[in-house]
Amino acid sequence: MRNKLVAGNWKMHGNLEDNAALLEALIANMPKPGNNTGYAVCVPFPYLASVQSALQDTYINWGAQNISQYEKGAYTGEVSADMLNDFGCRYVIVGHSERRMLFGETSQIVAEKYAAAQRAGLIPILCVGETLEQRDSDITEQVIDEQLKAVIALTGIESLAKAVIAYEPVWAIGTGVNATSEQAQEMHFFIRELVWNKYGAEIAADKTILYGGSCNSKNAKELFSMPDVDGGLIGGASLKAEEFVAIIQAAGE
Repeated sequence: MRNKLVAGNWKMHGNLEDNAALLEALIANMPKPGNNTGYAVCVPFPYLASVQSALQDTYINWGAQNISQYEKGAYTGEVSADMLNDFGCRYVIVGHSERRMLFGETSQIVAEKYAAAQRAGLIPILCVGETLEQRDSDITEQVIDEQLKAVIALTGIESLAKAVIAYEPVWAIGTGVNATSEQAQEMHFFIRELVWNKYGAEIAADKTILYGGSCNSKNAKELFSMPDVDGGLIGGASLKAEEFVAIIQAAGE
């Protein structure tokens, strides 16, 4: 049975007071995970210490939203994998569409960050997905193929066994317009089949693939009921304890 994961991406939100209240509510209300289900929050760098302190004796994991491809050196403003390990991170998001689009991260840079995470024992949550223009141009599959191919070329197919893939249609992120459950399933199946045909059946069968893009408590149950959707990478809804807990409950049903 494939592992399921619901991970919150706080993006550039939060402060110490609000974060403490959110985590307290999550700890109090989250259901105990099953054997194949995990929960996590990926938070801004400045809050890793306080999140580690709050969650270290719970079953909620934590991680970062970005990572440097470099191990150390004169890279002002960058944060290395070893630094994330110092704060007990389990996960790190790589290749989020906002990093690709707003900060110019190419698929090669994303692949290098993915590799840096795995060298340090972190689990990368590798984001792939298409823009609305790319979908309208009917090149969605080529876009995702290229994004995955860059990672495989650098790290090998075996690396996918120690990673999570998150499909995030860029046109649905933060817009309130989510992909339908059928659209999500179609793309998740494509990703799994792509890995199966090009890289390996066993890895494809076991691969955890998340959906990200305006997932909320109203649509989570339907999205998570799709056979190839193994949970979610949750943005804005993860900032509201009641909403995030409801999404987690939907993943366990």
